[in-house]
Amino acid sequence: TAGAVRIDGADVRAVTLASLREAIAYVSQDALLFDDTIAANIRMGRPGATDAEVQAAAEAAAGGFIAELPDGFATRVGPGGQRLSGGQRQRVALARALLRDPRILLLDEATSALDAESEAAVQAALARLRTGRTTIVVAHRLSTVRDADLIVVLADGRVVEQGAHASLLAEGGLYARLLGTQTLTS
Repeated sequence: TAGAVRIDGADVRAVTLASLREAIAYVSQDALLFDDTIAANIRMGRPGATDAEVQAAAEAAAGGFIAELPDGFATRVGPGGQRLSGGQRQRVALARALLRDPRILLLDEATSALDAESEAAVQAALARLRTGRTTIVVAHRLSTVRDADLIVVLADGRVVEQGAHASLLAEGGLYARLLGTQTLTS
């Protein structure tokens, strides 16, 4: 119960809440969208962004599904994004976070509603976009964290293992056992 959370060497207790919020983009399992267009929902990540920047973020995170909609970026998503599937909502929320270009990207089960093909496309985009930033991923689907620099395995609220995918497999501990129960090939 001792210790500190630091960002770039600064204890988070010593920085303002506003500066901390500015440094972080958060995407949750239940993506929050507003009753507006897809473009407006993405642009909320950075209100001054150009249309080209919004489209680039969407392409990186959302793939081609937006172009397939009758009104494309002008499609209204409905309250809470109800006119989109769960996976589509998550991809729009990811695009919004990427447009924001945060120093810290926090993904809390952010790809859980995606099918395997969509998740693979989003993971490829995230691999490029993680460069130069800290990305914290909370996930139960181990394919989501397989390529992470550091995987921290929790059980009953405690850290029980940490390391890269290969080293955790070699240890044969909880991570390896969990991996064995999922359909992920090493």
